[in-house]
Amino acid sequence: MTDDSQSGSHWRKAVVQLLALAARPVRRAQGRSGTVIEAYRGYGTSEEIFLIGRVFRQSHADRTEREDDVRASLRNIAHRIRRRKVTGALVTARIGGTQTRVTTDRDGYFRLHLRPHDVPSSNSAWHSVDLTLDADPPVRAQAQVYIPPTRCRFVVISDIDDTIMHTGVANKLKMLWRLFVADAESRVAVPGAAALCRALHAGVTGDEANPMLYVSRAPWGIYDMLEEFFRQHAIPVGPVLFLREWGLSWRHPLPRRAEHHKRELISHMLALYRDLPFVLIGDSGQHDPEVYAQVVADHPGRVLAVYIRNVSRDARRVAEIERLAATVAAAGSSLVLAADSAAMAKHAAGLGLIAPEGGQAVSAERAAASTAEMVAKTQQIVGPTAAATSQKVADGELKSVLKEGSDTPLNVVVEPANRGGLSTPSDAN
Repeated sequence: MTDDSQSGSHWRKAVVQLLALAARPVRRAQGRSGTVIEAYRGYGTSEEIFLIGRVFRQSHADRTEREDDVRASLRNIAHRIRRRKVTGALVTARIGGTQTRVTTDRDGYFRLHLRPHDVPSSNSAWHSVDLTLDADPPVRAQAQVYIPPTRCRFVVISDIDDTIMHTGVANKLKMLWRLFVADAESRVAVPGAAALCRALHAGVTGDEANPMLYVSRAPWGIYDMLEEFFRQHAIPVGPVLFLREWGLSWRHPLPRRAEHHKRELISHMLALYRDLPFVLIGDSGQHDPEVYAQVVADHPGRVLAVYIRNVSRDARRVAEIERLAATVAAAGSSLVLAADSAAMAKHAAGLGLIAPEGGQAVSAERAAASTAEMVAKTQQIVGPTAAATSQKVADGELKSVLKEGSDTPLNVVVEPANRGGLSTPSDAN
């Protein structure tokens, strides 16, 4: 086979895969009139559960079973584009012996907040919620809700954009194309990020099943694309909340249409999982340092570590990182401003958050994806106490370190010298 024919075959395969994924949601039409209940992964505890979904109508999908049928995929995509939201529909949710009924809003979305009397036992941390749409005949679906097992030790909240995957997720066509062209893994996923998520989810014992909650600035329409991205890279799935279309408040404990509500979202999670400490992961390019600084200040002692991927050297961003570092240090916690995932993993292993082999997997994944990248140096800003470390940042030590290392990849760890790690189950015995 010639190089040209190989290239043509590759591009055809990429297009077929892209079209099949874009068409796939159409095949979930459930009701006689093409009515669909689309439920997104939810989260909660044995005491309360939160869940979001949407109801819409679409033409029935083409009946072909062949994933490589391009014309059938194009017809199904057309059906999907023409789907129509269902406003004012009644949806009933049931789990165990508890049920509640809600109405879809003007965009067809519904928000569920259940307080179950009893959560059925399960071998998995994922639990099923039965959904029924009032229709003739009724339309039924199942949603999945993550309830942390008792063996978990902490909760991870991670940004997605520029933290786990490179920017471009908000552009659905661009995202689809990058998923299915050559070297998609190296061009879409941040090197080492998937292995880090796996290591944090597994924890130091390997079976902790620590909750992974993901946040994105993308709209809900990109949800199925993220599902495919997570599958391709074996990233532990978890609830994903989008801040572009939705915010959160205590009066409306599920996401509502708003912006800039990431801090309220995290505060809600801290209250919901009140017995667990948290790990926050983000990047320096947007509002993560500002949001995380306020979260740490508002909830002293609840945040084990803040990991910020350093994607910006802008002077205004450095000022916000300084404020975050001072706040985190004053709280007796740790900030890692990282050029790569390996630095985060090394620190997490030192805190007892992940197993040594988890850290090795992160380094191996990063090395395989970015062999040409320079190895980042690591600088530490450490004081004898939390207050002393915070003062070092206030005196400009972090700014000086970042300025000196402006031309090379750099990791910076800010924490007090007496910083302890998270105890493991074996420590308690």
